[in-house]
Amino acid sequence: MSSKESIVNFLKLCERVLHVSRKPGRSEFINVAKVTGIGIIIIGAVGFVVSIIAQLVGNG
Repeated sequence: MSSKESIVNFLKLCERVLHVSRKPGRSEFINVAKVTGIGIIIIGAVGFVVSIIAQLVGNG
């Protein structure tokens, strides 16, 4: 398969994805934003706890 054929195939796949995709509604967007925010807060809290534990173990 040549480089040109692979680029054409990739563009066809991109066109297909864009054709199938749709804009989310307001409620769906708000739900995704909430879940994402909660995930960021949880990951930050875990990182904070690990950082505190590492400082306590390092000084002890």
